[in-house]
Amino acid sequence: MSLPVLVVLVVFGIALSVAAVHFTGGSRTAMLAGADQALSRFAEDFPDEVAAKVQLTADARTAFLDIGRGRIGIVHSVGDCFLTRIVTASDVSVSDSDETNTILMRLADFTWKGGSFRFASAGDAQALMNALGAHQSNSTAEAA
Repeated sequence: MSLPVLVVLVVFGIALSVAAVHFTGGSRTAMLAGADQALSRFAEDFPDEVAAKVQLTADARTAFLDIGRGRIGIVHSVGDCFLTRIVTASDVSVSDSDETNTILMRLADFTWKGGSFRFASAGDAQALMNALGAHQSNSTAEAA
């Protein structure tokens, strides 16, 4: 078999594999259908924790759960899966963003550094900041 024919076959095989993964749902991003799904997913990893309140981000990719004693549970989509964390005020740096209803959160966890989270209302964003003991600031330096 000549080299050009082999290259064409390899390129075609890789393209076919990528297309098969994409069309079978391998490239979709997980979304939370609502507070009940967030509670259910969080309970899989932390069955002994009970959440009093759930706040979903506007894009439905992240949920923050108030689990009491100054702790917040997080359910966040990564690809087609969800990661869960429990954080306290000492684990995170939280600040306002220049965008409306958005907070910036930086975690001390090396496996997930946090990000920018936009909520449907300013009250939801402020409630999360209050729960984590953050002070109102318009600086993004804390989250960098």
